[in-house]
Amino acid sequence: QVQLVESGGGLVQPGGSLRLSCVASGRISSINAMAWYRQAPGKEREFVAAISWSVSNTYYADSVKGRFTISRDNAKNTVYLQMNSLKFEDTAVYYCAARSSWYRIIDSTRYDYWGQGTQVTVSS
Repeated sequence: QVQLVESGGGLVQPGGSLRLSCVASGRISSINAMAWYRQAPGKEREFVAAISWSVSNTYYADSVKGRFTISRDNAKNTVYLQMNSLKFEDTAVYYCAARSSWYRIIDSTRYDYWGQGTQVTVSS
């Protein structure tokens, strides 16, 4: 089993920045990729970004490319999501997820573990 705990959400004005963190514990050796998803009220959960656990692979949704950066610190078993130039439409609950392979990385059904989520609200 793997446990994921997100933190770093909050209220921010449009154009502002936030950094989310996701700490993994448990069977870390089973993880090959981690990702961030988000879900806005009344909408389906959507892929945001993913990063491989051991090599330099990253992948972003078009809606966040150039504004968000996913990174990891293997020594701390932590994945980060740096969010810049935030927009109203970035408001959502952000979830961290982990899986054992990179295949079809945006497919949420292939993720084995999920965190509880952290709220990000972009408002003036």
